[in-house]
Amino acid sequence: MLETSKTTERAVLVAVQRQSPGALDADESLRELASLAATAGIEVVGTAMQTVKRPHPRTLIGSGKVEEIAALAKTLGANTVLFDDELSAVQQRNLEQQFGVKVVDRTQLILDIFAQRATSQEGKLQVELAQLQYLMPRLTRQWLHLSRQRGGGVGTRGPGETQLEVDRRRARERVALLQRRLDQVSRTRALHRGKRASVPYPIVALVGYTNAGKSTLMNRLTDAGVLVEDKLFATLDPTVRLLRLPDGADALLVDTVGFIQKLPHGFVDAFKSTLEEVRNASLLLHVVDVSRERALEHMNVVDAVLAELEADGIPRITVFNKADIPAPSVGRPRVDGPSCDISALTGAGIDVLLGQIASLLAIEQERLQVRIPVGRSDLIAVLHRSGRVVEEVFEDGADLYRVTALVPPVVAGRIRKELAG
Repeated sequence: MLETSKTTERAVLVAVQRQSPGALDADESLRELASLAATAGIEVVGTAMQTVKRPHPRTLIGSGKVEEIAALAKTLGANTVLFDDELSAVQQRNLEQQFGVKVVDRTQLILDIFAQRATSQEGKLQVELAQLQYLMPRLTRQWLHLSRQRGGGVGTRGPGETQLEVDRRRARERVALLQRRLDQVSRTRALHRGKRASVPYPIVALVGYTNAGKSTLMNRLTDAGVLVEDKLFATLDPTVRLLRLPDGADALLVDTVGFIQKLPHGFVDAFKSTLEEVRNASLLLHVVDVSRERALEHMNVVDAVLAELEADGIPRITVFNKADIPAPSVGRPRVDGPSCDISALTGAGIDVLLGQIASLLAIEQERLQVRIPVGRSDLIAVLHRSGRVVEEVFEDGADLYRVTALVPPVVAGRIRKELAG
């Protein structure tokens, strides 16, 4: 983890522009890296960029550029060189030797930010697991100087190799322990979902590129009091709040971690229990910062993560946030399906969005017509909370309520079972 709390990090940022079809724009990626650095409390003192046909296996960028960056870091008084790409253990070791300062890659930086932002026990476990999985292939370089003290062969293995094996074993044991704890958390979360299913509310999940305004929208819709900062990954742990809809029905609104390009390997696996809230949603609100020139690329990143989560088939509304800010010259991205222009900050367009949410959730609902005894007012309350009661008529002679309601199919099934029993 970066020791940003103890000393001020002064970093030179390095990006690589690849000469290949579909390669990400290095300038945009470098700007995003600068935002990540600011989020982690790092002061950016310089930048460098290198165009390559293929990454150099030992240094990623080639010897000439390495010398140039080493001189730049020394001149600017940088104590860190921060790469926009994930480095191999060999590349990181070689670069640190030639720069004479700490070398950090994008993955390590993102995981450090996650560690700073995680507040729940689950979030902390997920971050530690991801950090250990990142660290394990890099343990070798920490003990290389000891393993070279003696030659190889039977009876000549040095203390470095022994320490390395101990560290690897401890890391594997810790990973196994974290995975068991996260499995328990996942089971607990499943139990909570099961309790919600007993009086089920449809789940509406906020997804989007990081810093698109999801937390601001969450607060606007539910008065959730979620932290809002102009920083990447301002919130990491999921927040769930009750959402009141215009037709009188309720839903659960879930805010999750924002997505970003070049996510660390294993991100979805490490954060799967958190992101399962997305996979179990009835409706997704894909929040897009429409004031950004790269809005379409950000949407593609979110689509790719949703596909990895197997959540790309869930109905969604594309929510074009910050519509009150002049649109960039590239124009508005085109989307298939429903969309809505809003400003989560000012509240403009929120009523229209709520109407769209209610309409789309109603499509998935079943029309239930039942006769409920007077003594089972609890069932009538369930219908009011879980959907929309179209008609409720008291039959005086029979001491019954004749009720017609639009509710999720699972609610309809539960009501019929209760009445049959």
